[in-house]
Amino acid sequence: MAVSFGIRSWIEGGVVTAVIILNIIVGFFQEFNAEKTMDSLRSLSSPTASAVREGKVDVIPTCELVPGDMVELKTGDTVPADIRLIEAVNFETDEALLTGESLPVQKNADALFKEDTGPGDRLNVAFSSSVVTKGRARGIVFATGMKTEIGCIASALRASTKKRRAVKRQPDGTALPHRYLEAWSLTAADFIGHFLGVNVGTPLQRKLSKLAILLFGIAVICAIIVLAANSFSNNSEVIIYAVATGLSMIPASLVVVLTITMAAGTKRMVQRHVIVRKLDSLEALGAVTNICSDKTGTLTQGRMMVKRAWIPSKGTYSVGSSGDPFNPTLGDLTHTSLSPDQLGKEDSEADGAASTYEDLLRDNLPLEQYLNIASFANLAHVHHSPEGKWVARGDPTEIAIQVFASRFNWNRERFTKGDNPAFSQVAEFPFDSNVKRMSVIFTQKDIGKHMVFTKGAVERVLESCVSVGWDDPWQPTELTDGLCDRILHNMEALASQGLRVLALAGREYNGPTDGNVKLERADIEKDLIFHGLIGIYDPPRPESESAVKECHRAGISVHMLTGDHPGTARAIAAQVGILPAQLRHLAKDVVDATVMVASKFDKLSDDEIDKLPVLPLVIARCTPNTKVRMIEALHRRKCFAAMTGDGVNDSPSLKRADVGIAMGLAGSDVAKDASDIVLTDDNFASILNAVEEGRRMFDNIQKFVLHLLAENIAQACTLLIGLAFKDSTGLSVFPLAPVEILWVIMITSGMPDMGLGIEVAAPDIMDRPPQSLKTGIFTLEVMLDMVVYGFWMACLCLAAFSLVLFGFGDGNLGQGCNDSYSEECDTVFRARATTFVCLTWFALFLAWEMVNMRRSFFRMQPKSKKYLTQWMHDIWRNQFLFWAIIAGFVTIFPTLYIPVINRVVFKHVGITWEWGVVFVESFLFFLGVEAWKWAKRVYFRMRAARKRGGSDVDPELSVFSRYLTLSTQATIAVADEEKFFQRNFSKAV
Repeated sequence: MAVSFGIRSWIEGGVVTAVIILNIIVGFFQEFNAEKTMDSLRSLSSPTASAVREGKVDVIPTCELVPGDMVELKTGDTVPADIRLIEAVNFETDEALLTGESLPVQKNADALFKEDTGPGDRLNVAFSSSVVTKGRARGIVFATGMKTEIGCIASALRASTKKRRAVKRQPDGTALPHRYLEAWSLTAADFIGHFLGVNVGTPLQRKLSKLAILLFGIAVICAIIVLAANSFSNNSEVIIYAVATGLSMIPASLVVVLTITMAAGTKRMVQRHVIVRKLDSLEALGAVTNICSDKTGTLTQGRMMVKRAWIPSKGTYSVGSSGDPFNPTLGDLTHTSLSPDQLGKEDSEADGAASTYEDLLRDNLPLEQYLNIASFANLAHVHHSPEGKWVARGDPTEIAIQVFASRFNWNRERFTKGDNPAFSQVAEFPFDSNVKRMSVIFTQKDIGKHMVFTKGAVERVLESCVSVGWDDPWQPTELTDGLCDRILHNMEALASQGLRVLALAGREYNGPTDGNVKLERADIEKDLIFHGLIGIYDPPRPESESAVKECHRAGISVHMLTGDHPGTARAIAAQVGILPAQLRHLAKDVVDATVMVASKFDKLSDDEIDKLPVLPLVIARCTPNTKVRMIEALHRRKCFAAMTGDGVNDSPSLKRADVGIAMGLAGSDVAKDASDIVLTDDNFASILNAVEEGRRMFDNIQKFVLHLLAENIAQACTLLIGLAFKDSTGLSVFPLAPVEILWVIMITSGMPDMGLGIEVAAPDIMDRPPQSLKTGIFTLEVMLDMVVYGFWMACLCLAAFSLVLFGFGDGNLGQGCNDSYSEECDTVFRARATTFVCLTWFALFLAWEMVNMRRSFFRMQPKSKKYLTQWMHDIWRNQFLFWAIIAGFVTIFPTLYIPVINRVVFKHVGITWEWGVVFVESFLFFLGVEAWKWAKRVYFRMRAARKRGGSDVDPELSVFSRYLTLSTQATIAVADEEKFFQRNFSKAV
C-alpha cells in the first residue's frame, strides 16, 4: 500500500487499502466469533460442583453455586466455594494455596469456633480452591466468588503479568552489563515472536506462522526477480507488479482460517460429548494408535445390578431381571443351597423358586451378617422420592449393593437415621486403589458392640481374613489354603459370567473408638471373618462393540485396564471385541500376553515388557502405577497413546499419555485438570467420536492449506513465467494486472478456505491408519499435490493467454499495455481478461476438488447409487463453501463488463468468443486434476495390496492379524489350543 501511494499509483493503492481493510474486518469478526466459541467451550471445562437439589445430586458449574446450596465433596475434588461442613468422614484438604501449610488439614464438622478465628484454625470449614486429599464430606455454601477467603486475597492483589525477561544476576544481586543486553534482546524477540505468532498458540499454529514467514521471504525474492527481469526499471507499473507478485505468495488468510477451523471443530466436539481442554490435543487425536480404556461406566453402562450373592454356609441368592436398577421391589429373589461353581451356566435363571425376603431372612443369621456389611460398608443412598420414584446417589457399584440390601428391607438409612438409630458410625477408611478395600466401624447400640465391616477385591479381602463361616455360622472355621482355593474357585465361576465380584468380611472390634486416638488402617483390617461374595453385573454399552470394531478398522488398538477380576475383565473384553475371537490360531506366548494381571505385569522389568510379543490387551486388578508403566511401554514401541482416567491417582498416567481423557460424570477435578479432553457422558464411543473429529479437522486443515499453497504456486508461476512476454520497449507485458492479482487473492482464498475448514468427514476417514505427527500436514502426498495442481493451473493460464494473444490474435504486444488501454493493446487486454477468468475459476474449482483429496469430484460417495447426480448433492451439502464459490463466480462479471472498472482498474476488457477458451481450459483443468487423483488411487491401492501380501484381510481384524507373526515360541498344538480356549474363554464368549 505504501509503495503504491509512494509512486502515485492511486488506483492500485486504493485497491490494496480496500483489500487490507476488508481482510481486517472479516478477520476481526471471524476471530471474534471464534474466540467467543472458545470462551464458551472453556466454560464447559471449568470446575464443577456436586450440589444436592430436590433430593438429587446435580453436577453444575461452580459459578452457578449460591449460598445455601448443599455440596458433596470427595477425594480429588476442588472445593468450589467456602463451605460450612455438616458431615465429614476422614476428611482432609490441602490448603497450601490459602495458608501456606504444606500438610493436609483434617476437618471436624462438629467443632465450633469463635468469630475471630483465622482461616487456618477453622476446622469446620472447607475453603474455596483447596483440594480434597482424603475422605468425604457434605456442607452448606456460605460464600462464593470474590467473597470467599481466596477471593478476598485475589481482590487485594493487583499484580500484572510481566512481559519483560528478568536480568540474570549474580549471587550478590549485581548483574554484568551484557546481562541487561541479553534480557532486552530476549524481550524484543518475545515481542516480535508474539506479534508474528511463532511462539504463541498450538504447535500447528506456530508451524503455519513460521510457514507464512518463509513464504514472505519467498515473496520478496519473487519481487526482486520481477524487477531484475525488467532491468530494475523505475516504471511504476513494474514496481506495482513486483509488489503484487510478492503478495501472491503470501497466504493472507492462513492463520485466521486455522483458528476458525479449530474453534468450529471444538464446538462440534461438544455436540458429540467431548470437551477439549487443550487445543494441542486437537492435532494429537488424529494420530492416536492405542487407546487404554477403563471398563466400568466407559465400556459398560455403569448401571450395575447385583445378580448373585454367595454365603458359604447358606448357598447362592440370585436376583431376577429388572427394568429399573434402582428399584429394590422389582426382580424375583431366589435361593439355592448350591455354590456358584456347582451351578451351571444353563441354571442361571432357574436356580430355585422365587421367595419373599421375609422368608429368606427367617432364622438366617449368616444372611443378616452379610447384609450388615453390604449395607453399612457403603456410602450410597437409595430412597423412595416424594414423587414415587426410587432414586439413588453415589458410586454405581455401591448403589447396586445398597439396592440389593434394600431388597431385604436392610437399607442403611433404616438403621442409622431417626431419633434412636440402631447403629452409629465411628470411623471410615475409604476405598484405596492400592489396598482395594474400604472399611467402616459401626457401633450397635442395643448390645454396645463395635463392628468392623469390610468390602473389596476378593484377593485383598482374603489377605485380611483368618476365618470363615463355612458350615456352622455360630462357630467360624479357620480359613485354610484349601478353603481359600474353594472361595477363589467360586469367584472364578461368578467372574466367568461377566460379573464383577467383591468379597464381604467383618469382625467385632474391641479397640478404642474416641476421636483422640488415631486409628491405623492395618490394625482395623485384620483378623476378619469372611462372610461371602457378591456378583454385580454391569452390561456392556450397546455401542461399545461397534465402537471397538471401528477402532480396529481405523488401525487403533484398544486396551482394557480395569480393577476387576481377570475373569470378569476377560468376559467383558470378549463381548465388546477387545480380545480376538480366534485366540486358538495364535501362538501360546501371544495368548499369554493378551490378558495379564497387574501384579504380574508390574513385576516385569522394562526390558521384559519390551520383549513381550504384544502388549496386553487386558490388564486386570490394575493400579495407577500399572497405567503409567503401560503408557511408557507404548511410548517405547513408538505408539501414540490415549488414556482414560477418573481418580486422583490416575492423574500421572493422564499427564504422561499423549492424549489424557478424563471422565466428566465420574471423574475428579484433579483428573480433569490433568487431562486434555473430557468426556461428558463417560462413554467409550465418545472417544471414537473425538478421534474421528480430530482426523476430520486434520484433513480439513490439509485441504485448505493445500488449496491456498497450490493457488499461490499457480499465481507465482503464471506471473514469473509471464515475464517472458516483452513489448517493443523491452518491458514485460503482464499476463495479469496487479489489481487482478489482488482480486484473485481476496475472492478465491478466504471464504472458500473457511468452507473447506468446516467440511464433513470423508466416508473413509476411519478406514485409514492413524496420521503421523512427525510429518504433520505436509506429507509427501500434499507436497506433490501442491506442485502438480499449481503447475497445471499455471500452464493452463499461460496457455489461455498465449492462445488468445498468438493463436487467435495477431501477437501484437503493443506498447504501454501495462499502463492503459489503447486499440493497439486490445488483444493484450482480452488475453489478460481470459487469463484472469481462468485463474479465478481454477482456484474456485480447486476448492471443490479439495473436498476429497483422492476421490473423484464426481464420485465422492463410493456407495451412492446416484451415479450421475451425486456430485450435485455433494456441493450442496456444504452450503457455506457452495455460496462462497458462487459468489466468486458472480463477482467476475462486474469486473469484466462495467466500464471504467474493467479498463482503468483491472486493465482488461470484456470478452466474447474467448469464453470458449475458458470453457475448454476448465474442462482440461478437471481432466488433469481427475487424472492425477486416479493415478493416486491406483498407486495407493497397489501399495495397500503389497502390504496385505496380495490377500484381502478383513480391516476389522487387521489389528489382530498381525499377532500371527509376532510369536517367539512354537504355536500351540491344535488339541492343546482347543483345551486352552475352552478352559479360559468358553464361558466368556
